[in-house]
Amino acid sequence: MCPDDQQVQYGENTPCPLAAPFNTLAVMSYQSINPANGKALKKFKELTNKQLETALETAATCFETWRFKSFAERAIVVTKAAEILRARVDDFAKPVTLEMGKLIAESRGEVELSADILDYYAEHAERFLAPQTLQPNSGEAVIENTPLGVLFGVQPWNFPYYQLARFAAPNLMAGNVVLVKHAGCVPQCALAFENLWLEAGAPAGAYTNLFISHEQVNRVIDDSRVEGVALTGSVDAGKTVAARAGQNLKKTTMELGGSDAFIVLEDADLEKTVRWAVWAKMNNMGQCCVAGKRFIVVESVADKFLEKFQAALAAFKPGDPMDWATTLGPLSTEAALVQLLGQIKQAVSKGAKLTLGGNRIDRPGCFMEPTILTNIKPGNPAYHEEFFGPVALFFRVKDEEEAVELANDSEFGLGGSVFTADLARGKRVASRIDTGMVFINHPTWTAADLPFGGIKNSGYGRELSSMGIQEFVNKKLVRVSSIDAPA
Repeated sequence: MCPDDQQVQYGENTPCPLAAPFNTLAVMSYQSINPANGKALKKFKELTNKQLETALETAATCFETWRFKSFAERAIVVTKAAEILRARVDDFAKPVTLEMGKLIAESRGEVELSADILDYYAEHAERFLAPQTLQPNSGEAVIENTPLGVLFGVQPWNFPYYQLARFAAPNLMAGNVVLVKHAGCVPQCALAFENLWLEAGAPAGAYTNLFISHEQVNRVIDDSRVEGVALTGSVDAGKTVAARAGQNLKKTTMELGGSDAFIVLEDADLEKTVRWAVWAKMNNMGQCCVAGKRFIVVESVADKFLEKFQAALAAFKPGDPMDWATTLGPLSTEAALVQLLGQIKQAVSKGAKLTLGGNRIDRPGCFMEPTILTNIKPGNPAYHEEFFGPVALFFRVKDEEEAVELANDSEFGLGGSVFTADLARGKRVASRIDTGMVFINHPTWTAADLPFGGIKNSGYGRELSSMGIQEFVNKKLVRVSSIDAPA
C-alpha cells in the first residue's frame, strides 16, 4: 500500500490506494495485498535507473523494426494474445480478484473483454489507418497514418487488464511500441499482461512493464525516445503528467475521474430501471470511472425508485470474492475504505442524510456497506466530489429540465445515462448533457467498437473504436504536384 501521508499515485482514478487529499505526488510501491483479508501476497522491487535505461533503449530499438511490420504480421501477435486470454481465463482472472478484490465473475468478464479489444484491433486496424485520398484543385494528395514511436502509458488498478488492453492493442497495431507503468497495488496483473505479449510472440520492447518511482516516471516522460503519454487516473495525476508532457511538447490523452448522472424520467420502466441502477452502482463495487454516481430522479417517481433501490442495495452480502455466491466484495485497499468513510462523514456533517449504510463491515478485509446519501445541497463537498466505491448520491428534481441542469452542474464530464420510455425524448435529453458519452436506457459502459472518453475534468482524447487508434499516429500529408505548377 501507499504510505500513510497525503499522496497521489499515478494511474488511479483516486489516490492509490485512495489515501487522503490528493495534493502531492506519490512514492511508488509495488505489492499485492489481498483486500478480502488484508494478507500481504508479494512485493516487487522498483527498477534501477540502469534497468530503466535498458528498457527504454530496447523499446526504441524494437520500434525501428516493429513500425515496418505489415498489419497482417502485427495482427498475428495481437490475435495470439487474445487467444491466450480466452484459453486461460481463470489463470488471468485469479490475480485480479486476489490483488484488488473484484468478484471472480467480473474478473473473468474483464479478461474476456480484453480479448475482445485485442481481436477488434487485429481485425480492423488496417482499415482504420488506410490512407485517405484528398481531392485538391490540382495534382494528387493523400493522408498517410504512420506510427509515432515509443509511447508511455500510466494505468489504474480498477480494471487491471482492460485498461492495458485498450492502450496496447490499438497502438501496437498502429506500429507503435508501449511502455506501461501500472498501479502499485496490482503488480502481478502487470507482469501477467507483459508475459502475455511475450508468449504471443511480440518482440522484446514491443510491450514493456515498468515498476518505477515517481522520479523515474518524470525521466520517462522527459526522454526524447518517448513520443506520447496516455494516462488514466485522478485529476491531480492528470494535471501533473500533462504538465510534464507539455513541457516536452508531447502528445497526451487523459481519461480522468467521473461523476456520472443516472437520470430517471417519470415515464421510465421503474422495475427495469432500478435493476440497471443497482448494476450501474455496484459493478466492480462502484470502483469505476463510469459507474452511476449521481442518481437524479424526477419527483413523481422518486419515492418509489428510492424505496426499491435501497432494498436492492441492502440485499448485498459480503464474502470471499473468489466465491461465485458472493455479491459484495471488498474495496481495493484499506486506504480506499478510509477515504470513502471520510467523504461520507464530511458529507453528513454538511447536511447530507445517510439513508442507507455508511459504515465499515465488521469482518476481516476492506468491506463497506452499500450506501445512499440524500439531501445533498450545492454547498456540500459531496455535491461535486467523485465517490469511488459503493456510495450512491440521490437527488430529487422537479422535471426533465431540472434533471439536465443538475446533470451538467459538475466539474466532470465523462459519461451519463437517461432512462425513459420515449426514445426520442431520451435522445433529446442526451444531446443536452455535457459529457463525452451518454447512454439511453442502459448505464454508461464500454465496448471495443465504442469510443470512450470525456470532457472537462474528465480529461481529453478518446480510446477504443476507430477513434482510439487515431490518437498516436502522424497524419502525414503527401502532395504530388506538377513541377510546372505555379507557386
